[in-house]
Amino acid sequence: MSEQTPTKTFTYYPGCSSQGAGKHLDESVRAVAPELGIELDDISDWNCCGASVGTIGGGTLPNLALTGRNLAMAQEQGPRDVVTACAACYLNTHSGNEKIKSDVAARSRVNEALAAGDKTYTDDLQVRHMCEVIVNEVGTEKIKERVTNPLEGLKVAGYVGCQTVRPFASTDGGGNYDTYEDPEFLDDFASACGAEAVAFDPKTSCCGGSVAVMSPDRTLHLIKDIVQAAEDAGADVIATPCPLCQTNVEMYQDEINQKFGTSFNMPVVFYSQLMAVAFGMEAKKDAALHRNTIRSDKLEALAKK
Repeated sequence: MSEQTPTKTFTYYPGCSSQGAGKHLDESVRAVAPELGIELDDISDWNCCGASVGTIGGGTLPNLALTGRNLAMAQEQGPRDVVTACAACYLNTHSGNEKIKSDVAARSRVNEALAAGDKTYTDDLQVRHMCEVIVNEVGTEKIKERVTNPLEGLKVAGYVGCQTVRPFASTDGGGNYDTYEDPEFLDDFASACGAEAVAFDPKTSCCGGSVAVMSPDRTLHLIKDIVQAAEDAGADVIATPCPLCQTNVEMYQDEINQKFGTSFNMPVVFYSQLMAVAFGMEAKKDAALHRNTIRSDKLEALAKK
């Protein structure tokens, strides 16, 4: 691991998925961040951003208050940008933050709620996605410089999903780091790691999101199309930045096989796991490859044991 001094410190919001289904995203992001000159300082005593439950009843205030509390805690740690690796956390926290900053009445209501816990959010912090930070603060050339174990022969289908680029990727507040319909950053990450990024049309198609968790029968056809396109492209793995996309596309392949007569067994990994392997880091401690339900024999064969 590099001993270089991090070039920039961010206040890090791990989000709920980091404690469960997306633990391998969190672990691998934490592993590769210092190699890219990024220092992550966790928000102290962070809470759920409300992405899953904040809009169920009660209007918008409960959701905004959950976001506001995280930002109030972040504010206490200094006037730094807040970064998250989870697509849903980013969408909810970024949009909530912009609402609080731009709407005087909303800020007032949020701070009234926060006052019950002796908190207040008075700053105007910037909420950023980890992929945007890597694109704008690091760049693909820096990724290439860190590669000591290029992923030669590995074919990667970059599946961005819905929430990482929509609706903020092409806005000033979102960092203007890619397009909505045909984002290239995952392909660039894979190529920088020495892998081959295959042509993959459904890169921003919906996997069903939380509907897949509650009513998978309604979304199996969506996931089937994503996996089929990756298989048709000759991909060895699908790579994604989104914890929910990773979970859905990975865990429903058995049900899809039973329903549609397919024989999918396509590994679905995080971009940060690819980076950890390419940076010569450990397969378990850093890349967290052991946490994937469908294991990638080809990627694991390339990883440092």
